[in-house]
Order: sequence, then C-alpha cells, then structure tokens
Amino acid sequence: MWTNRLYSLSLTVIGAILLSPLSGAGQQKVQHHIKTVFIILMENQNWAAIKGNPQAPYINNTLLPKGSHAELYFNPTLNHPSLPNYLWLEAGTNFGIHDDNPPSVNHQSTTEHLVTLLKNANVTWKAYAENIDGVTCPLTDNYPYAVKHNPFVYFDDVTDNLNPNSAYCIQHVRPFSELSTDLQNGTVASYNFIIPNLCDDMHDLCQPTQMQIKQGDDWLSQQVPAILHSHAYHQGGALFVTWDEAEIGDGPIGMIVLSPFAKGNGYQNFVYYEHGSTLRTMEEIFGVNPLLGDAAGQSDLRDLFAVFP
Repeated sequence: MWTNRLYSLSLTVIGAILLSPLSGAGQQKVQHHIKTVFIILMENQNWAAIKGNPQAPYINNTLLPKGSHAELYFNPTLNHPSLPNYLWLEAGTNFGIHDDNPPSVNHQSTTEHLVTLLKNANVTWKAYAENIDGVTCPLTDNYPYAVKHNPFVYFDDVTDNLNPNSAYCIQHVRPFSELSTDLQNGTVASYNFIIPNLCDDMHDLCQPTQMQIKQGDDWLSQQVPAILHSHAYHQGGALFVTWDEAEIGDGPIGMIVLSPFAKGNGYQNFVYYEHGSTLRTMEEIFGVNPLLGDAAGQSDLRDLFAVFP
C-alpha cells in the first residue's frame, strides 16, 4: 500500500511539474497570440473631429468598420503638449515635463521604460520615423521630422548619452521608408512604433490640401494597407492607431485596433482609457514587467480583442 501511495505521489508531482507554467520570455512566445505590434501616433485631434468627418473617409469607411475602437480614450489629465504624451506611452510618466524641448534638455537617465524592458526580455523593437537619414541618431528637428514625437531618443540608454553616432540608436530608429521592405521581407521587429512627419500626422497645414485631417487620413490610406497585407500582421499582428493628445481639453481622442484577434466589425466600447492603458497593453502582450508608472493603475485594452494577449 505504501508503495502504491508513493507511486501515486510521484505521478502527481511529475504531473504538476509538466503542467506548471514556464517562466520568462519563452512562456509569452508560446502562449500569447499577439506576436507583432504596430503603433501609429497621429497628432492633436479630438475624436469628435475625426469620427464621421468626411475629410477622413479612410478612417471612417475602412478602419472603423474593420477594427475595434474606443469611444472614451483620453490623454492623461492636463498632460500637454506633445512630448509628455509620447514619454507617457513609453514610460508611464512625463517625468515632470510639460514642454517640447529636445533631448539635450529633457533627456532621462532611467532604464525603466518600455523598449529597454523589451530588450532585456530579448523582444525586438524598432521605430520608423519619416524624414530621418538613418545614418545618425536623430536628436534634433529636421522639418518635417519633429524630435518631440520620437520618445526613444529622450532616453540615455538608447542614445548612449546623447551621442549622434550611437550604433544602438541608429540600429533601432530607422527611416520610415524601410518599413515596406521589412514588411515584404518578414524582418519587422516584434514592437514597431511608427512616427509620421508633421504633415502626415495631422499636426501641420501642408500642401497640397492645407487640411490637417485629410492629410493624415490620406497618409493612412496609403501606408496602412501594407501592414494589413503583411505576413507579420496575419500571423499574430495587431495595429494600434491613436493620437497623442486632444486639441481641446484632454479628449476623448481616437484609439483604433486592427488585428486578426480583435473583435472588429466596428466594435466600440465605452471603457475609460488613457495612455497608461496602451503601455500596460504592450507590457502584457510581450510579458515584460514591472508595469511602468501609470500603467499599473490603468485598464488594459483587452476588451477591444476577442483573444488577448
């Protein structure tokens, strides 16, 4: 009888070991459906100015019917102008910054931010920015490129302490023109942050339209299909299209999600979200921790998905 009990106990222990969840990055890669993220940051528009606007036919007639979206997504309270919101999406805080000064003024020494958590977990990342040369770390404005819209170059561990020749920065912050090739070759990173220029992100009035919302909508209609048709998207991808801040007040601003795993078909919810929600969502998708800053206190975006993460 004792032998039988010992045998049963051994089977129980072995079974528990076999069934116990694995820890670390390997667990996330095995269990998580979403493997590749694309996030596009548009600029300075309230959701009321976008939804139903005939100047945004691609957003309203293609993206919204195909995807899921939030009706109550806000920038953090009184978090203006642009830079504090980009920092919040990367680190869950604005570090007390309420201006758009360049990295030479506003650089941060902390390593507690998203892409460093990803690097430490062996999760690849890349930023694609319009109008950068790809041979230097883009630490200053070069119109229509705005450094305030590139949060990664505000962190010393990305730029090797503001070094324009930083190999790590140059490797990870690439010209937007390379995205199409990477999509075709299947070489996009796991986390891809897309930075349109000041004409294409709805920020400035530019030729030929002189209409900010139409400019941005036209750009999305030209660039998003390549993402949605890519192997990376169809095999576990998710595209997030959002805005950095409201033009009036704190929002709501837009948050649109497209993914094979999104609820889609025009699904909308009325859950309260802020940028910390997006950051928390990214951390949960890639299984990195700790939850950074405000991400710990916000709801994630899982309700926009049928399967998450």
